[in-house]
Amino acid sequence: MNNAIMQIPPPVNEPVLSYAPDSPERASLKAKLAEMKSEPVEIPAIIGGEEVVSDDVKDVRAPHNHELLLGRAYMCGSDQVERAIKVAVEARHDWARMHWTDRAAIFLRAADLLAGSWRDIANASTMLGQSKNAYQAEIDSACEMIDFFRFNARYAEQIYADQPISSPGVWNHVEYRPLEGFVFAVTPFNFSSIQGNLPTAPALMGNTVIWKPASSSLYSAHFMYKLLEAAGLPPGVINMVPGRGANVGNPVFASKHFAGLHFTGSTSTFQFMWKTIGAKIADYRSYPRIVGETGGKDFIVAHASADAEQVATAIVRGGFEYQGQKCSAASRVYLPKSQWPAVRVSMESQLSEITMGDVEDFSNFMNAVIDRAAYDSITGYIDEAKKSDDIEVVFGGGYSDEKGFFIEPTILLTSNPSYRTMCEEIFGPVVTIYLYDEAKFDEVLELVDSTSPYALTGAVFGNDRSAVVKASDRLVDAAGNFYINDKPTGAVVGQQPFGGARASGTNDKAGSYLNLIRWVSARSVKETFDPPRHFGYPFHQAP
Repeated sequence: MNNAIMQIPPPVNEPVLSYAPDSPERASLKAKLAEMKSEPVEIPAIIGGEEVVSDDVKDVRAPHNHELLLGRAYMCGSDQVERAIKVAVEARHDWARMHWTDRAAIFLRAADLLAGSWRDIANASTMLGQSKNAYQAEIDSACEMIDFFRFNARYAEQIYADQPISSPGVWNHVEYRPLEGFVFAVTPFNFSSIQGNLPTAPALMGNTVIWKPASSSLYSAHFMYKLLEAAGLPPGVINMVPGRGANVGNPVFASKHFAGLHFTGSTSTFQFMWKTIGAKIADYRSYPRIVGETGGKDFIVAHASADAEQVATAIVRGGFEYQGQKCSAASRVYLPKSQWPAVRVSMESQLSEITMGDVEDFSNFMNAVIDRAAYDSITGYIDEAKKSDDIEVVFGGGYSDEKGFFIEPTILLTSNPSYRTMCEEIFGPVVTIYLYDEAKFDEVLELVDSTSPYALTGAVFGNDRSAVVKASDRLVDAAGNFYINDKPTGAVVGQQPFGGARASGTNDKAGSYLNLIRWVSARSVKETFDPPRHFGYPFHQAP
């Protein structure tokens, strides 16, 4: 019997390995890359712990090398999804009643496995399947995922420990029940850690989950599930159902047991799902929880007092790490005209050093964009910009899909702050810069706030503290994660809880207790030790 009052070990952020030349981690990872690329895998659905195949088979290939077959994925239809729903509903009884410390132990074990023998597997699968360089994979699929496992366990402890006061003769407590039904986790391609966190955070709190990974990241998703299996996750708690949107979503949203959506992806898809849920709201056993992190049109605004070289570096790192395929990537920049010459020199010098190619060549800073659809969309923006009178292509603009989906880091300079690349999410290596008169700093802050419907991340650069304070105050609603003298990417679990509002999502802050609290339904319990034996109160007694 588990009657100990246990405490989660205090979490600390997982140290990031460097993968520098001649380092042991570099040699180990290179060996794992060679091994995994030579052994294509079968990627089935996993329902109730069983591998399930279908007639709908999708080849999984590396974005940076069309010829490299990584695996074959079996896509689910309604029959498989209906089966997964039944399994999840049945598994809820035992999983919800498992002591929370035993649930936490599974994910703490997963963290230790990932920090050890599974680290190379997670990093190599992300590198090969999502065309992410070694360092970007390390901070994502290893460190951030480890942090999610460890910090979420601590946040769960804090939630369960948050209890009400009790009057004399009464003992009150609050039970944090899982939602009544199952949670639908829909995960993106760009971060393996988000791919892992979206199903596991609700599961930690006692929920069972239907997990639909992005079709373009099924390779790393497969190994993520295998990690959870190795850590002791019982069958049926998380059911992985690869599939095309409607084939999975329609039966999920039609089920009366649907209890919550945990989503990261496009704004349009999230809004469509919300409308679908709303249209069926009377059919569900309870009002579903809807948690989503969606798009971003993330900004850097520099004051005249900013350091030009620091601004240039933030543009290069913030805009082009992982080919700009981050929800938080810098994609619109506002610079005072007086700073442009110095920023341009530093920026172009740094960009000229960037090499792009296969992930196995560790000298490459950039790799390929994720797939054909992304490639066509991003290059469409570049082609249109080249024809526009409002745009000067300052750097890059080239691309090729001959071997993989490669697009050069591209800097556009616009005279029109409302040009579409200043307003629309591109999700690729394209940054647009607008120059303003430094005397019009107040006006440019208004422009930053009003140009885009999104409000995910943003950054201000300046050494004049009054300007920084003014920007922070004026842009209070423009970014859920706001950076002062730093690029607008790289949120760390436990340090910068992540999420935005407006068209960027529900701002339920992954990497904090705020996200986990959404996956429980509280029950208040009052126990009276010596109940009254008559209805009467003193106030209505005879004098």
